[in-house]
Amino acid sequence: LSPCLAEADLMRRLLAPEPARELPGERAIRIGLRTAHIAATGILLGGHFFGIEPTRLLPWLWASIGTGAAFIALELYGSCVWLVQGRGLLTLLKLALLGLVPWLWEQRVWLLLAAVVIGSVGSHMSSRWRYYSILHRREFDHKRRG
Repeated sequence: LSPCLAEADLMRRLLAPEPARELPGERAIRIGLRTAHIAATGILLGGHFFGIEPTRLLPWLWASIGTGAAFIALELYGSCVWLVQGRGLLTLLKLALLGLVPWLWEQRVWLLLAAVVIGSVGSHMSSRWRYYSILHRREFDHKRRG
């Protein structure tokens, strides 16, 4: 192999291994992160819905951000293909909506609710769509559930 081809193959194996890398105990980690994330985001959304003072919601905001970031890191450890799959693209859409909250503060409840709906639909839609990669134009890594 030429050095360029060898380097490209190394990058592909690092960024998009097939099958995806898995951590020992990953299923338990996923369950724990998902549970904590749903709880934190539920409290955050409920707090905004019921008009709780925003400073009292800061710990729940940080818990939502932390658990969401940990979940993204876990996905990217497995394979960066996640970013171009339906599930990753929906996560990026949720992040874009959440990024609008500081500028559209009066619509924050609707933005948070939309993020929850996108997360729920994305987690429960058919694996054909969840694992479809727009880059590869095929279902990618469908055996891995998460």
